[in-house]
Formats: sequence, C-alpha cells, structure tokens
Amino acid sequence: MSSSERSAWGTVVAGFGRTALVRPDGGGAPVAARTANRRIQVVAGDRVELRAPDVIASVAPRRNVLARSSGARTKLIAANFSQVVLLAACEPAFSDELLARVLVAARRAGACALVVLNKVDLVETLAQARARLAPFRAAGIEVLEIAARRDAGPLRARLSGHRSVLVGESGMGKSTLVRALVPDAEVRIGEISRFLGTGRHTTTAARLYALDARSEIVDTPGLSEFGLAGLSAHEIAEGFPEFAPHAARCRYRDCRHLAEPDCAVQAAAQAGLVPLRRLELYRRIVAAP
Repeated sequence: MSSSERSAWGTVVAGFGRTALVRPDGGGAPVAARTANRRIQVVAGDRVELRAPDVIASVAPRRNVLARSSGARTKLIAANFSQVVLLAACEPAFSDELLARVLVAARRAGACALVVLNKVDLVETLAQARARLAPFRAAGIEVLEIAARRDAGPLRARLSGHRSVLVGESGMGKSTLVRALVPDAEVRIGEISRFLGTGRHTTTAARLYALDARSEIVDTPGLSEFGLAGLSAHEIAEGFPEFAPHAARCRYRDCRHLAEPDCAVQAAAQAGLVPLRRLELYRRIVAAP
C-alpha cells in the first residue's frame, strides 16, 4: 500500500448522504470526505477509516445508535453516545408522546436520559408544562428546569463527561441552547457549509460539537415524529421501566398490557402506582409504533 493510500481514523462531525465532515484523530483541520460506496452509511459520532485521505473506507462497529424508523425506512441520527437530552419547553406546547418515544429509543441504546424543560422564565405557562411532565417525574425520569437564554449552566454541568444527543421539536429553544453551550456554534456551522460547499444541509443533519476535552454534544434537527417501527410491544414496554415491578404479576407471562385480563400493570395504573398517562402513551405507541 502506498503512502497516499494509508488509512487514518477520525470522528464524523456531520454526515449528509455519502458526504461527511470528519475530525481526524490527533487534531488538525476537519476533512470533507465521501464514502467509498453506497453501502457505507455515516452519522455524527461515527468512527470512520479514512483513505487517500478524503475517502471513507469503513465505519467502526458502533457502541450504539439513535435511529427512528417508519415502515421500511430507518433514519440514523447519531452514534456512540452515552446520554440523550430531550428538550421540552413551556411554550409552545410539546408532545409528551414524542418524549416517550425517544425515551424508549434511548433505553434501547443503553444511554441515560434527561428531560430538560426550557423557558421556565415564561411563568404564565410554567405550571401547565410542569403538569404535563409530572407523569414522567413520577415514573422516575429526571427533569431539569432551565431558561437557556439566561443561564444554561445547570445543564452544562450535566453534560460533563458525556457525548450527549440533544433531541427536541422545533420551537423548544434548541438553537438558543446550543449557542449558549457552544458560543462559536454559528462559526462552526459556517465552516461545515464551506467544507461541503452548500448551506442547505446545515439544518437537516446532526452536528457534533466538542464542549471540552471530555464532553461533546450532538445537535439534531427539530423532530415532529419519532417512529419505532419494528419494535414489539415487549420491547416498547422496556422503555417504560416503571411497569416492570408490576408486570411480573400479570396473569399471562406474555401480557402486552393492552386488554388482557388480570393485567397487573393496568391495575397498578388504576391504583395510582403507575402514572395513568404513561400507560396511555405506551398503548398509543404500541398501536402505531
């Protein structure tokens, strides 16, 4: 193999189809590279092998991946992360079903999850937003409250030591939050556009930012849906861990907690031991994963 063909390794900062911006190991300027063939798919966070030096020859085995599926189509979002941060806001209203869906995906990926309620300075809508998140808190899911335009410090501390994937609907204040966490985010977005020769991709794919030597964040496009097609009811239920202590007492070992007789999860929800809204969300997802 000639010196020009020797391989090197790097991390995908942003990927768009067959093109990606790669941060080489050992430092240096990012490299705009193209996959060697159509079978190679890359996403922010991937470890990739570079040859020649702008050809992506392979992708290292992923520790995990965040992806949404609808029918036969699967959309990769990010890879090799340790935490998923789900952003909601006091205004506009957020979808608690979307949060529940992403939490299922985060648990399947083996990542910890944190729900962040943004814009808590909008006191007129704060109580309503808190009420919508109350079933998540009751299920043991941590909720952190911030006002990103004033102070993102509480969240920054929770990102330390993680590669975190930031997920949320449009309008939740994600851009404001990213600018607070990454002061030169706009400059970096411009660099991505310059490397790839276009600006149209900068809002349609995830981007990885280093916060410090130990911490990174993957900013994802605003989501309006998050499909979980292909998952069974049992696999979806794993994303509702508060069901587990009760599910063992269901009459049927393969109970799906839908309409089966003597379902202990249903009984627990009626008794207030499981948040009823969480059971409703689970059933909605099972009906249309």
